[in-house]
Amino acid sequence: MTSPSLSARSPHPSVSVVGAGRLGTVIARALRAAGLTTHGPTRRGEPVPAADVTLLCVPDGEIAAMVATLRGPATLIGHTSGATPLGAADFALHPLQTFLGDERPGILHGIGCAVAGRAPDALATATGLADTLGMRPFAVADEHRATYHAAASVASNYLVTLQDAAERLLAPLGLAGDEARAILAPLVRSTVDNWAARGPEAALTGPIARGDEATVRRQRDAVRAHAAELLPLFDALADRTRALAARTAIPTQAAAPVQAPAPAQGRRAS
Repeated sequence: MTSPSLSARSPHPSVSVVGAGRLGTVIARALRAAGLTTHGPTRRGEPVPAADVTLLCVPDGEIAAMVATLRGPATLIGHTSGATPLGAADFALHPLQTFLGDERPGILHGIGCAVAGRAPDALATATGLADTLGMRPFAVADEHRATYHAAASVASNYLVTLQDAAERLLAPLGLAGDEARAILAPLVRSTVDNWAARGPEAALTGPIARGDEATVRRQRDAVRAHAAELLPLFDALADRTRALAARTAIPTQAAAPVQAPAPAQGRRAS
């Protein structure tokens, strides 16, 4: 059965936010700031107040059970997972942002928001909530949600993993923690700004973009000497960067790319 849309029932819908984690806390704060009657965020085991819309900000594995528990004829139920299909929920709304939980409502202004709906009215509800919170909604169908979320993880989660690797490579220099991040952060910000403004081909710099495989070889030797566990990551990133460099118009020197040496007979690779 299709649930009624927000506009059909109330121009100023009430929203019950379920889940008091990072996202639920920020979403509830933003909904109140936008003038919507907002309940929660409710924590595990607490009763969920009735509302026009129930918005689940819970772990992906709990969504189906929560929808089944809270389903009623007078409410729309949506989830905020990026990778999870709609399932039995009416709509999905996934803010494309990273949250720590203490952000002000302005964190949502201007960001992308992946929306989906089981029916046009449910999609309109997701889109309307995104608009109300100042986000930029875009539709993502169920069959593309995992791919979309993988892109988000590469852009955000794995970026943090890369910066952790960079920090570890600065440790032998006596630079660690806050000091290392203070040195690296301007480079990271400038790189991301260049990528956003000009695209990956134009933003790429460094030895691989110049075809300087001798420098890459020295880098690889240093990684092997000081952080050998990062060598597979270094090699994978170098290979992908060569593929990106091949798409640019920058001429490269004729040089054989650095290859991971084959392990000697009877010995493990480093």
